[in-house]
Amino acid sequence: MLVFADGRTVGTIGGGCYENEACLKAREVLESGRQVLLHFELNDDFAQENGLICGGQMDVHVDPLEPAPRLYIIGAGHVGWHLARAAGEIDFRVHVVDDREKFASRERFPGAEEVVVEPIADWLHRADIPNTAYVVIVTRGHQGDLEAMRALAARDLRYLGLIGSRAKVARIRSALVDEGMPTECLDRVHSPIGLEIGAVTPAEIAVSILAELIAVRRGVPTGVRSRFSKP
Repeated sequence: MLVFADGRTVGTIGGGCYENEACLKAREVLESGRQVLLHFELNDDFAQENGLICGGQMDVHVDPLEPAPRLYIIGAGHVGWHLARAAGEIDFRVHVVDDREKFASRERFPGAEEVVVEPIADWLHRADIPNTAYVVIVTRGHQGDLEAMRALAARDLRYLGLIGSRAKVARIRSALVDEGMPTECLDRVHSPIGLEIGAVTPAEIAVSILAELIAVRRGVPTGVRSRFSKP
């Protein structure tokens, strides 16, 4: 049975009160992105009262179906290059943004859906990035990261991650708070970015970032290890 976000359905798993409960759970799954397994006892008192006299048990697997997600890589340097190449292999629709034509080019990112060569802040402020998107900030420096965070932190995104050292992250947080950015927006940012695997090289860092993106996509709790929440 297909269940849409607005409550429409196609098909059935048998009708009755349990189907209605499964539909409600399916709509929650569309929000969370995390699959669940429901278990129903068809011979309990509730089932008897609702005329479900067939007895037995029923398991319902609820799995979110969504289009290939968009991944916006803000910064076309070494980490961005490795991340774009790997993410494209697992069906992320990759968008790359950088102000350097030497780095943001079709030659370097042949599999990207979009390669943008513009001042990063200008593009981000007018870009229509969907709330289902994943955004990774890996620009070449502190100022670029700050400008990207200024444009993105308040947006409702599926994932927003910022690369950087403890000192850099603290400086960016302090600057944004001074500008009036709500702390609850900053608390959602994944930073340090990626899963902790001891990554050192750009390729390894890209792998750790991609692992975190997959975990968020599949609804696996990662714990937002945000240094923004504790300057």
